[in-house]
Amino acid sequence: MTEIHFGTDGWRGRIAEDYTFDSVRRCAQGFANYLLAHGQQGCDVVVGYDKRFAAEHFAAATAEVMAGNGFHVWLTDTATPTPVISYSIVERRAEAGINITASHNPPWDCGFKVRDKHGAAIAPDGLREIELLIPALDEVNRVALAEAQEAGRITVWDPAPPYLAHIAKLVEIEPLREAGLNILVEPMWGNGSGWFPRILGGGETQVTEVHNQRHPLFPEMARPEPIPPNVNVALQRTVELGADVCLIMDGDADRMGIGDEHGGFVNQLQVYALLAYYLLEVRGERGPIVKTLSTTSMLEKLGQMYGVPVYQTGVGFKYVGPKVLETDAIVGGEESGGYAFRGSVPERDGILGNLYFLDLMVRTGKTPSQLLAQLYEKLGATYYYDRVDTRFPPERRPETKARLDAARPERLAGMKVTAVVTMDGYKYVFENGGWLLIRFSGTEPIIRVYCETTNEEKVQPLLDAGLELAGLK
Repeated sequence: MTEIHFGTDGWRGRIAEDYTFDSVRRCAQGFANYLLAHGQQGCDVVVGYDKRFAAEHFAAATAEVMAGNGFHVWLTDTATPTPVISYSIVERRAEAGINITASHNPPWDCGFKVRDKHGAAIAPDGLREIELLIPALDEVNRVALAEAQEAGRITVWDPAPPYLAHIAKLVEIEPLREAGLNILVEPMWGNGSGWFPRILGGGETQVTEVHNQRHPLFPEMARPEPIPPNVNVALQRTVELGADVCLIMDGDADRMGIGDEHGGFVNQLQVYALLAYYLLEVRGERGPIVKTLSTTSMLEKLGQMYGVPVYQTGVGFKYVGPKVLETDAIVGGEESGGYAFRGSVPERDGILGNLYFLDLMVRTGKTPSQLLAQLYEKLGATYYYDRVDTRFPPERRPETKARLDAARPERLAGMKVTAVVTMDGYKYVFENGGWLLIRFSGTEPIIRVYCETTNEEKVQPLLDAGLELAGLK
């Protein structure tokens, strides 16, 4: 019997190896048991899915189990962006949601994400409880899809219209539609395909998509993660088309990325700082900012400038979402390109994030590269960032953790360490505000080393120092 463990954002596994129909049904029963244990008998549950191999069939199997446990299921009628699924939980007044997606993982993976009544990631203690309630296969209750539909226990519906009406209240669409921009959209063969032509079509703005068909192998990229080298083809097309900007979404469209007018990649930390600047300066909003410890210290600088608090959490929206709700933050985000915004659900939204970035361009009349230059001028410094991911056998984790626990570096790459934060991994903070982070991925057998500094020459030495600390160099 497959062991199912919930990581940073639900359960993910290799299709046909551990991610099978039987495992998915057991996982769905575990979530049903969790809801029943919390008094949610007969409530509504939203179920959606992405464009990975057989995802719609895994979603149907999930819906059958939830219906078999007495819940009413709203099953999306097609592959649907994660933020649309999350919003639908609130819009349908459902108590929970399940999303069959592996987000940015390699093509051989699929996943099972769970959401609460706010459309947010469930907190770590809740995930542990669900895990403990996953039963053996012979304890799974299910009812056939056709039978459940006929009985009104599963409703197949289109969640797009309510979501489109929702985002139109958060950002003015017409000025973007008539701005005359030339936009390239990279949905990475995933759920974001077709949304920007639908939202922005019919005006002076031109929208061209690449990689906009369903292709579970994600050709021309290693995985649908919105970072180089996966976005290199789109960045090249940006230059060829003379586009003003490249809007990027990952496979399930909850994360975003930006390519500038020169085909350069605007990294996720820069994008987060620009979005925070947009909300604070251009829109004049005020309120807390929530960030994972793996993202930019530019946010603390902006927080000081605009008099708003900045809260730091562990990595993953299972930490960010609850903190956004608790503090009524104007934005919450992470290093991987996922950002949530006040007025919407406390969940990453690559569609809304990209629309906000377009609005920033239109309101200021500036290109992405000009906006970045303006941000650095405001901050009084230029920030540099990079990350190294290394495949890492799980059996080596205890040894490496012990090594990092024992390490007490006073300097790294010649920079004085002023603090060590062990909230999630090992974050070494330097006297100039830069940082180095070493942490184990919560979703893959990978160890990550990240750094940010205002000294470009220190980026590679810092990454090397991090790899050496972890015993990887």
